[in-house]
Amino acid sequence: MDWNKDHIRETMLSLETAALHSARDNYLDYVSAAKLDRSEPIENDEQAQAEVASDLAEALDDTLHDYADKIEKLKMIDFGPQSAVNEGAVVKLSGRYFVIAVSTSKFTCQGRELMGISTMAPIFQAIEGARAGETVQFNGRDLVIEYVA
Repeated sequence: MDWNKDHIRETMLSLETAALHSARDNYLDYVSAAKLDRSEPIENDEQAQAEVASDLAEALDDTLHDYADKIEKLKMIDFGPQSAVNEGAVVKLSGRYFVIAVSTSKFTCQGRELMGISTMAPIFQAIEGARAGETVQFNGRDLVIEYVA
């Protein structure tokens, strides 16, 4: 398959940006729920709910940073042609297509289902540098690198 890797990058950026906006909206909802109206007496259950909302907002803050980091990384990666499994490559492994960039859920681009893999993922460590036709081992299984672009 002849991949338009610029289109893959744009698709991934679009999906990660949408996820960032969704996470930001959730974060803002939790932050506003964590604020108490100090002009009125505060009930114990209101205080408890505010504390839970504050904890959730803090957890979502990390998620916001993760999405922002993924977006920045996607902008920096060289998606040029690859002959071996490296960052920016599209790889067909065991019948599935992967983009070596950042971790993502499955997405469709150019009529194919793909999934992003981070260079920090254990599977990447097993396939890094491999070329089409080579067999690698991962978790005790032989995997064939079917395609690299």
